[in-house]
Amino acid sequence: MNYLKNIYINKHSFFILLLLSFSCVSLGQIAKKTKVFILAGQSNMDGRGDASNLSEAEMKLLSNASQKIYFVYKGTVGEGNAIRYKGALDFTNPWSFVKKKFRIEKCFGPELFFGIELVKNHPNHDYLFIKRSQGGTSLYGAWNPNWSFEKASFFNEQDKPKLYQDFINLVDAELAKLNPDSYEIVGMLWVQGETDSNTINGTIAADTYHQNLENLVNSVRGHYHIPNLPFLILGVGSKKVQKAMFEVSKKLNNVSFIERSHDVNKINYTPIYTHKWKDKHVGHYNYEGMKKIGQLFFESYQASYANLLQ
Repeated sequence: MNYLKNIYINKHSFFILLLLSFSCVSLGQIAKKTKVFILAGQSNMDGRGDASNLSEAEMKLLSNASQKIYFVYKGTVGEGNAIRYKGALDFTNPWSFVKKKFRIEKCFGPELFFGIELVKNHPNHDYLFIKRSQGGTSLYGAWNPNWSFEKASFFNEQDKPKLYQDFINLVDAELAKLNPDSYEIVGMLWVQGETDSNTINGTIAADTYHQNLENLVNSVRGHYHIPNLPFLILGVGSKKVQKAMFEVSKKLNNVSFIERSHDVNKINYTPIYTHKWKDKHVGHYNYEGMKKIGQLFFESYQASYANLLQ
């Protein structure tokens, strides 16, 4: 009987080992955590990139990325309600004023090409993007973790949402739907600084941007108990504000400052819209500019934090 038993085991040992190896692979795939990126800022994080300009090849890349990225978005409040979107990574539908002003129907922010590059280079993960953005808002006031009526009033934001807490509430609500062991937050993208650069009411917002940005980074990291959470900052706003961003990136670990250029010959050139609205240039990044910003975010992340996606 033992002899027959040994024959059976030897004969089928290869298949048993093969089955076990497949089981290990499956268990490894099940254990792989969803990578979460959180995004916040004002209108250039909201995004005004014209989605109609994507090429056929880019649409195919987006289709591929959308199979791996779930996108939760709460955007600028307009016409009584905040823009909201939940679903596969895609364009968003701006409110009618934005459509008229920027001559667009569908738009996108930094998340689109950041996501396309992410999936192209790291296809073995599922991702969750959670974005809260609000046009024309300051870090000194609305986004300040230490919000006060006085600070919010500096840019007439006292009646706007307390955006830091609103952002945290949005992220917390989405993460609460998941098993705590099924995900990990691996980065934050920040696009904001233009409002704090406005000195029409004084320079205090620009003067204190370093302090307020450092507080923002530490507050997010403290709330999620991730002391070295990668924090990527796009250089926007005045020279003083961008200098503050750069200084924070040098002072704190895992904070990256992403420099743009207005020089068409530079690789980090980020063009803006050139037409006018009510005799003023609309500004904001167009399709090419927003595409490049998404790619710059990815290149910065890939250069410094790709180990989190292994």
